[in-house]
Amino acid sequence: MVVFSSCKLSCTALLPKFQTSSLFRRNFNFSNPFNLCISITNFCTGNSIYSRNVTIGQLTRAGNVDAARHVFDKMPVRDVVTWNSMLTGYWQSGFIDESKRLFMLMPEKNVVSWNSMIAGCVENERIDEACVYFCKMPERNTSSWNAIISGLVRNGRIKEATSLFEEMPQRNVISYTAMMDGYAQNGEIERARDLFDQIPHKNAVSWTVMIRGYVDNGNFAEAKALFEMMPNKNIVAITAMITGYCKEGEMENARCLFEDTRNKDLISWNAMIAGYEQNGNAEEALNMTYKMLEMGMKPDHATLISILCACSSLASLKQGRQFHVYVVKENFESHGSVCNALTTMYNKCGSIPDAEAVFRQLDIPGLVSWNTIIAGYAHHGYYDKAIGSFDKMRSNGLKPDGITFLNILSSCGHAGKVKESMNWFRSMANDYGITPRAEHYACIIDILSRAGQLVKAYKIIIQMPFEADARVWGALLSACRVYSNVKLGELAATRLIELEPHNCGTYIMMSNIYAAVGMWKEVVRVRGLMKDQGVKKQPGHSWIEFENRVHIFLGGDVSHPDIDKIHLELGWIGLQMTMVDDYETKAIITIFPRWRHFVDFAELFYQKCDQEVIQKGIKKNYA
Repeated sequence: MVVFSSCKLSCTALLPKFQTSSLFRRNFNFSNPFNLCISITNFCTGNSIYSRNVTIGQLTRAGNVDAARHVFDKMPVRDVVTWNSMLTGYWQSGFIDESKRLFMLMPEKNVVSWNSMIAGCVENERIDEACVYFCKMPERNTSSWNAIISGLVRNGRIKEATSLFEEMPQRNVISYTAMMDGYAQNGEIERARDLFDQIPHKNAVSWTVMIRGYVDNGNFAEAKALFEMMPNKNIVAITAMITGYCKEGEMENARCLFEDTRNKDLISWNAMIAGYEQNGNAEEALNMTYKMLEMGMKPDHATLISILCACSSLASLKQGRQFHVYVVKENFESHGSVCNALTTMYNKCGSIPDAEAVFRQLDIPGLVSWNTIIAGYAHHGYYDKAIGSFDKMRSNGLKPDGITFLNILSSCGHAGKVKESMNWFRSMANDYGITPRAEHYACIIDILSRAGQLVKAYKIIIQMPFEADARVWGALLSACRVYSNVKLGELAATRLIELEPHNCGTYIMMSNIYAAVGMWKEVVRVRGLMKDQGVKKQPGHSWIEFENRVHIFLGGDVSHPDIDKIHLELGWIGLQMTMVDDYETKAIITIFPRWRHFVDFAELFYQKCDQEVIQKGIKKNYA
């Protein structure tokens, strides 16, 4: 009685604190004060099965499976929850084989145990084993069916998922949503919409999956209509719409939706940053990144990939290096995609040694990583290094793909290796079983055309197993401009205009071909055709990084504070070009039409003076 009284006093002291605990409300019974006292005492001292189960769950969720296993092994009595917590903890930490061993040792299994193993196999990319567990289950609930269907969908096995979905004795919103997601990923957007319309009680996830499906399949009009109908718009659906606007190039609408969103998360910021980068506005992508940092958000791997791509587009080596420091500081060096983005950034910024250093840090480079470093060598004309990397990649047991060969062909092009390029082109199909695609043909046509072998290039085009696209004809037309081949140029331009009637580049190149051979009436005709078709020349642009600032220059733009100095320098370059014996002045006019007064000045003096007099005159008048 004394013991009971002291225990009762302890219970009375603890009760107010425990009453506020959700754990207490769910797991303790008020009906028997004595049992309540014992339960609270055991819970506080950690002696109950329940308390140890809670401890195991907390440790496994924190990734400390060894400590959880220590608690598990010390328990004198375990229930099915104990076993389930431990085996789930193992597969969540990537130890699926240990989960399987523990599952086999379980004295008693319930449906939660089986569901956990199915989920574990799915998460660890063992879908076939998940199917085996599903087939062996003595009894199933809706969660069992949902788990295996979701796993099959994730692995692209839509037919099997559909078959199981049709067999399900009872479906819920999760079942419908899983199949909708599968159909959308497989491009069967109409089937996904049919299921969406059948859901009796749609939740936010089902609405979001359908909207995202429309966006991913290019049905943005339907996505917008569905988004307007959505009763409670969450951040995931909003982000899907932002992504859709970005894909459509509607960056202003994307920005408006983003700015109107109250609780922006990292994914929505990533969508905007990626959108600007993918739509050619790398500078704004970086500005958005800095704003995100000011808001206290930390970039993840997706952010870093977009940022590094933006630095690549701007050739901004200093900013790229700053973000490389962040990559090292936040331990993203082991992330393959981030390292590949870093390698690409250094490649495009012209710092091959830095690209090589990043590549060497990879423990086991994958095919994408090898392709990235080979692309860097190719772009900068290091043919031997590109081929050497190709050989090393093969010796490591990796099989080249179409991108690998595209990079190899590109390296041949930059190094002027015409014969070697043809050998590699044939080797693709003969030795590696890779069918050349349009981009490979475009590359080989470009190589032959640059070498002046225009007729051979044209013969390859007409022998292609499929219709040549704009890239192929564009490569030929570009070479025709260089070699002033009017006949082939007209043929290529005709096909290009059929394929891309509003591409101003075709008209400009054809006009330049005519100008180079003095066919001025044809120049006027092409310019008139442009006007009739409503085609406007898009101004060219370039940029340079100077003193930590990226300067962007647009054709025809006179807003730069140093525009007068820039014009003088361009004029000086044009004059120097006219002094080269084999370079005609009229060719200069086609390249520098906005600085014709400099060329006219050169022509005027070139007729009467030697080069030394011209140089003195220019320095006197324009220095």
